[in-house]
Amino acid sequence: MLDYSIDKPIMLLHQTFETTVSSHADHRALVREGVTTRYADLADHVEGIAAALRADGIQRGERVALFLDNCVEMIAAMYAVLKIGAVFMPVNTLTKADKLAYILNDAEASALLTQQELAETSRAALAQNRSVRHCYMLTAYAQGKADTGTADARERPFPPALPQAACSPTHPDLIDQDLAAIIYTSGSTGDAKGVMLTHLNMLTALHSVRSYLGLRQDDIIVCALPLAFDYGLYQVLMAFSLGATVLLERSFTFPVKVLERMAQERATVFPGVPTMFTLLTNLKTLHEFDLSALRLITNTAAALPQTQIAQIRALFPQATLFSMYGLTECKRVTYLPPEQLDIRPASVGRGMPNEEVWLVDDEGRRLPWGSTGELVIRGSHVMRGYWRKPEQTAQRLRPGPIPGEMVLYSGDLFRTDDEGWLYFVARRDDIIKSRGEKVSPREVENVLHALEGVLEAAVIGVDDPLLGQAVKAFVVCKPGVSLSEREVIKHCLANIENFMAPKYVEFVDALPRTDTGKIKKTGLR
Repeated sequence: MLDYSIDKPIMLLHQTFETTVSSHADHRALVREGVTTRYADLADHVEGIAAALRADGIQRGERVALFLDNCVEMIAAMYAVLKIGAVFMPVNTLTKADKLAYILNDAEASALLTQQELAETSRAALAQNRSVRHCYMLTAYAQGKADTGTADARERPFPPALPQAACSPTHPDLIDQDLAAIIYTSGSTGDAKGVMLTHLNMLTALHSVRSYLGLRQDDIIVCALPLAFDYGLYQVLMAFSLGATVLLERSFTFPVKVLERMAQERATVFPGVPTMFTLLTNLKTLHEFDLSALRLITNTAAALPQTQIAQIRALFPQATLFSMYGLTECKRVTYLPPEQLDIRPASVGRGMPNEEVWLVDDEGRRLPWGSTGELVIRGSHVMRGYWRKPEQTAQRLRPGPIPGEMVLYSGDLFRTDDEGWLYFVARRDDIIKSRGEKVSPREVENVLHALEGVLEAAVIGVDDPLLGQAVKAFVVCKPGVSLSEREVIKHCLANIENFMAPKYVEFVDALPRTDTGKIKKTGLR
């Protein structure tokens, strides 16, 4: 077996994995649908993919798109791309052909790694692309299925695993300023932008998040989040930097199956988003699963309503809950120390280790505690910028306090209390201006969630000739519950100022969501 030990400090993202392979080769890296993959086995997959990419001429800095499900090959491909000095681009498997084509063209990707189940979408996207020289098709999940599509001339089988002894070292010229990944995010405007992240950016975020969570080598971390979503991706990156085990799930679409495996494997860490926790807390059979080994539960993507926080803590009293806030542009920003949950449950905490955050007004002036303004983030985890989008980059990255540095303007409004704890108010674009007053949709949504019978809620502003904008609420009721518009408005009037109460209430079966589980308010408008 090749000696992966590294004498010099870890400076590159994939070196965390290589170091773990050298010391924990026989430990379980992944468990997926009952099949275990050791670190040594995964390293063989990495070597096979890296060798194929090198042989096909993929060079340092070239972009490689990974359009793959949550699987062993997806993770191996990521480390293989990094090893040869290229840039990996995880793409959500829900992405449609036109958007995939846009991403491939925008990044001028040189290679695409995908799977048989996504062949139709991949081929339709490749038909609109000329930059991709090689497409590798994984057929492991398609046994017994006939491929009725027309193969692209660039297609070839997915690279097989190679013994580690056959591998060659990491690209010798790589430094921590080289790009490691480009992650495409739509943001509030819907236009996909490639967030450029260097090895330094991602290592910094990895170490900061891992340190405040207190992750351990003996943890079994559930990942039912898409690996194309940075929240899911970092579960693997953090686990593999420690030698921990990832219980990898395709999704949380069938929560009972996931819970069965969590109980069987004695999972210790469960990262989720509000949609997952809604499914979990409303599952009538939850008590049938022994989840007593859970010691950490984390939430990000969108803030949890206070009522849901209370539910989660009641269901899992032995587990520590971390409420967090982050952006793809810098991975993570804040976390609320668990001991603060009883004191300030609506807060998303303060900045994480090795970063600085503050609020500014519309003119960019720094605000004191007790104010409301846009959150600004400073640290080495802040993105390099948006891929080939200088105007959008200039809107988000602006000069910082030290000459020559750039800091990230989040586009999100927060308020601080007198002690400096942060509370999310709204996306700057989501603020509703009604009767001359500014209304935070989040504040109204918190009140709606407190109404008995409400499962989910979302609030937007709609044009109104008298008010400028009127508040409109979309409400999903719990099964078997029926509420009236009058009951909802009356509840709001009793709990918030009258200018914040909804003028309209629409009851819906479900709320539109992004690929990462956030409520898609553009879909409501």
